[in-house]
Amino acid sequence: MSADLILLARAADYAARQHVSQRRKGERSEPYVNHLTEVTDLLASATRGSDAVLLAAGMLHDTLEDTDATYEDLEQRFGPEVAALVAEVTDDKSLPKEERKRQQIAKTGSKSVRARLLKLADKTSNLRALVSTPPAGWTEARLADYVVWAAEVVKSCRGLNATLEAAFDLAHAEAARRYGR
Repeated sequence: MSADLILLARAADYAARQHVSQRRKGERSEPYVNHLTEVTDLLASATRGSDAVLLAAGMLHDTLEDTDATYEDLEQRFGPEVAALVAEVTDDKSLPKEERKRQQIAKTGSKSVRARLLKLADKTSNLRALVSTPPAGWTEARLADYVVWAAEVVKSCRGLNATLEAAFDLAHAEAARRYGR
């Protein structure tokens, strides 16, 4: 087995264990790992599996933000490239939600190519989920605001990968139709 496959398998196992009790916000309350595998699948399809670091980070992208995982643990288990990429896409949870959202719009364009590809896949997955199983308790206005915000974040990710952009554009168009923006 190649080192790349081992890295990806270890990342999938670690992510599943870290997020084991977490569920998606949608009405179906799917296991959170479904989001991680969808993001990784989008990245793998768009890059033809050519970047194991990116794929591992796709599986791990929410571990620092949403679990008790630490940067040091990721670095020890998956190496400095994977840990740095996960950290690069991690929001600072000490900031208020609106500030974190504002910073994603403002700062995504200055991130690495890998980080922007990961943001693009993440927002695509999130928009797909909004359409298939909207978060319980979200108003139509909040759903519509998310659709607009996701497009603002992704603006600075354009020109990197036509396959990912097409997937995002399709998900965005469907969400915009559904929620009126």
